[in-house]
Amino acid sequence: MRKIILAAAAATAVLGLSACSGSTESETDETVEAMNEQADASADEGAAIESVATQSAADIQADAKEAADDAVKTTDETADDALSVVEKAEEEGAE
Repeated sequence: MRKIILAAAAATAVLGLSACSGSTESETDETVEAMNEQADASADEGAAIESVATQSAADIQADAKEAADDAVKTTDETADDALSVVEKAEEEGAE
């Protein structure tokens, strides 16, 4: 994004130096304005893309944490079930 803005600024300087007459200067100004508008639009699009990417990363992180929490719960439940089976077997064996 910064490269686009810097390129637009450099083009502005080059076009300004190349202006030789009033009509050329007017055309140069119009071209520079158009280039600046394009650079601004590109910067806005880049900011929008960055916002979406940031939100997507946050969503993925939240989903990963939720999946990890679910895995821990499942592991704990499985261990508790296994312990219950062992305790029941020991009780039945003691009788």
